[in-house]
Amino acid sequence: AQGREIKLDEDRIEGYRFFINKLWNAARFSLMHVGNSDPSITRVVEKRGELPLIHRWILSRCERTASDVRRGLDEYHFNDAASANYQFIWHEFCDWYLEWIKADLFGDDERKKNQARGTLLAVLETILKLIHPITPFVTEEIWSALPGDRELLMKQSFPEEKQSWLDEQAESDMSLLMGVITGVRNIRSEADVHPSKKVEACVICQDSVQADLIGTFEPAISDMTRLSGLDVNCNDEKPEDAATYIFGDIEIYVPLKGLIDVDKELDKLAREQKKVEDKLTRINSKLANEKFLANAPAAVIEKEISKKQELDNTMAKILEARQRYEEIG
Repeated sequence: AQGREIKLDEDRIEGYRFFINKLWNAARFSLMHVGNSDPSITRVVEKRGELPLIHRWILSRCERTASDVRRGLDEYHFNDAASANYQFIWHEFCDWYLEWIKADLFGDDERKKNQARGTLLAVLETILKLIHPITPFVTEEIWSALPGDRELLMKQSFPEEKQSWLDEQAESDMSLLMGVITGVRNIRSEADVHPSKKVEACVICQDSVQADLIGTFEPAISDMTRLSGLDVNCNDEKPEDAATYIFGDIEIYVPLKGLIDVDKELDKLAREQKKVEDKLTRINSKLANEKFLANAPAAVIEKEISKKQELDNTMAKILEARQRYEEIG
């Protein structure tokens, strides 16, 4: 404002655009299912104890986020308030909750459908109020499209505490289920299994309570990870020819034999290994050159050391993958 040059962080601006787009798409999806509903459907959250786990979890996470946002605004830590909103809206509401409840929203069970609609609308209303101080024009537009006669969002009171929404057990249970789902997805991704290809998975869990929980939600886990079968086994019988993912005390296995072309994957890894080896040779040559070390700026040397560390980590992953494929083959 006083002639000083203001430099904008392009990465931050691009991230902001992605976030707004994510919020907008989530709102459009939500309005497909609640746009013509009676606003009173949000009363389902008043009987929180009757709601399925996924709804109790999102309500609890929503309340904890609201608490973090209130604290950030009260203490003038606006970055903390923005970060809390970002993490909840992007990673929990969009990536997990909306994905999980699609089965109910598109299903034929009217009770489950109404529970999903009511909770979805209640959480979306809270989200719009929480993020409104940061993205007022976007939130005002979405708010105007929600069902019922509504005044401007800027005239609404900020979300008050809802201690009844908190549910530590629901958060703990969902953390376990999300860990299993993430494990299977990571294995599929690392093994380059085609998204349409169904696989089997085995979970070895010594805790019978956790094993029962995973077994209860086997249909949802299978649906979200494209599984043809999920075996929850409390023994130590590890399946052969399987990729592994460890989540806490739980071991997740996905047999890969027959799902991938081992020779093709080994050839691909061999090419990647050759590229990494060539880069490491050049960097190691530099770092072994006393003239380079004596004359190069410290920042340049540090950058080369950092590159070497990254390449060493990449090489370790390649060798680990080669060993796994060789065992499968």
